Amino acid sequence: MKSQASSKLAEVTFIVLDLETTGASPTTGSAITEIGAIAIRGGQVLGEFSTFVNPEMLLPEYIINLTGITDEMLIDAPSIKEVLPEFMEFIAQHQNVHLVAHNAPFDLGFLKAAANQISYSWPKYEVIDTVKLARRVIDRSEVMNYKLGTLSKFFNTQALPNHRALDDVKTTVEVLHRLIERLAGHQVFTAAELKKFMR
Repeated sequence: MKSQASSKLAEVTFIVLDLETTGASPTTGSAITEIGAIAIRGGQVLGEFSTFVNPEMLLPEYIINLTGITDEMLIDAPSIKEVLPEFMEFIAQHQNVHLVAHNAPFDLGFLKAAANQISYSWPKYEVIDTVKLARRVIDRSEVMNYKLGTLSKFFNTQALPNHRALDDVKTTVEVLHRLIERLAGHQVFTAAELKKFMR
């Protein structure tokens, strides 16, 4: 059986995910309000996950303005205690998984904090940050910055980011595919080569 590291990138299952939250950091009491994810391998969508999460607190006004998510939309949503095991099950049903997010430390920080909060063991997965990857394969002369909206315009993606989890995931999926296309120019074709390249 082929090892995960030697897998070609087309054989890797990328779980592209995005969160909306009540604020900037779980260490300051902010919580998750929405989770979106798409499982994709070789350009084929294998599954989709999307749910609101009741943060058990009122949303700050600037978050309502930014995301369009309101307290009324979250009042009947499940808590993170219910959602996180379901989300982990969604990930675990796939093989050869790499988690992908735009500014991954933000999203993974919230998910790990939520897991810790409910005494849920967080599994170890390879993680790809599309911000970091973009910095490696797109020269600064080509783009003003590496924000998702900027890369969306640069690659002319069909999906547009709008601070809603699943829409931002759909944009990130397109950006990821375009970044992977550029990896060929750096002779990166396998998961192991990508890991080495990202170092």
